[in-house]
Amino acid sequence: MIRILLVEDNEDNRDMLARRLQRKDFEVVVAVDGQDGVNKARLEKPDVILMDMSMPVMDGWEATRILKSDESTRHITIIGLSAHAMQSDRDRAMEIGCDEYEVKPVVLDQLLQKIATLTS
Repeated sequence: MIRILLVEDNEDNRDMLARRLQRKDFEVVVAVDGQDGVNKARLEKPDVILMDMSMPVMDGWEATRILKSDESTRHITIIGLSAHAMQSDRDRAMEIGCDEYEVKPVVLDQLLQKIATLTS
């Protein structure tokens, strides 16, 4: 079973996406901000991190930089999630270490395809 760490500060978005992923037989661990996400990634060792890029405390940009610079977590696949749909936002996410990028609102079938491709 693929373990996903969902890092999302918006409670409604977090709960809805977590439930949808669990129904697709993923194990889902949640974090409420970037710092919580970094801590849980180190502890839980997920296969995939779905990282919201705009959050309080520590944003997803910084959390991704930290995780990709840490030997113990750099191998974890990170998919950036953001409402920012500009190509420059996607390019920036890929430059800091995201393996893929998905624009919100998330289209579940597209996200599942990206997860399947990156974990196969």
